[in-house]
Amino acid sequence: MIDREHKLSVARQAKLLGFSRGSVYYLPRPVSNGDLALMRRIDGLHLDYPFAGSRMLQGLLRGKGLETGRLHVATLMKKMGIEAIYRRPNTSKPAPGHKVYPYLLRKFAVTRPNQVWAMDISYIPMARGFVYLCAVVDWFSRKVLSWRLSITMEADFRIEAVEEALAHYGKPDIFNTDQGSQFTSIDFTAVLKKAGIAISMDGKGSWRDNVFVEQLWRSIKYEEVYLHAYKTVSEARAGIGRYLTFYNTRRPHSSLDRQTPVQAYFNTLKPMNVPA
Repeated sequence: MIDREHKLSVARQAKLLGFSRGSVYYLPRPVSNGDLALMRRIDGLHLDYPFAGSRMLQGLLRGKGLETGRLHVATLMKKMGIEAIYRRPNTSKPAPGHKVYPYLLRKFAVTRPNQVWAMDISYIPMARGFVYLCAVVDWFSRKVLSWRLSITMEADFRIEAVEEALAHYGKPDIFNTDQGSQFTSIDFTAVLKKAGIAISMDGKGSWRDNVFVEQLWRSIKYEEVYLHAYKTVSEARAGIGRYLTFYNTRRPHSSLDRQTPVQAYFNTLKPMNVPA
């Protein structure tokens, strides 16, 4: 257990115990009430108009009676980890020492579970502050295989989510993410390489390359997050956990012939590949 009165720092205790720091510090990232309200509006507009950049979002906010500078909108978007998503030449450079892998799924037919997994991170607003949610999703069935909440964008919580999915469901042929430095980091890609998984990274700013995770974010925000003002990270974790259980086991998808993700996953998976 973490002892906050111990002479060792909480971060050091977390490392020795194998916990991520993001799962130990149960305080959301601080932000002013004004910015928090603005971030909620930006998040909702981003879900409705994913192609909108800071300039367009500023105009959309003005149309709702909210005056704010474009640079401030851009600053909040960066803090939230979102950007306009549209096709553009990929002129970005990876972080020093990071490799960007090619996108492997163009015109690729996904025909079974565990063929392709995808992962992404999204901003989750709370009553006072915000946290980050990451999830590993099976492309074929839309099943959420694992997820984590964190107050930081550090690699720990993403690696924990991947390792949990691998432990419970075996491994996919291909693992797809965006080109963010959190996914190109050596620590993160090393986990996938060690498992013998092909790494795919979608085009920067192209939501269609990871569309099923984007659809998950839209569902979870409109059907759960926006309906509650979580006061603590523990409360957010409990609420999101309940929703994802519902999403996996009870929510039918038209694209799955009205099956739930769990039904689509296990009904199609070969019996010999079903984990015990």
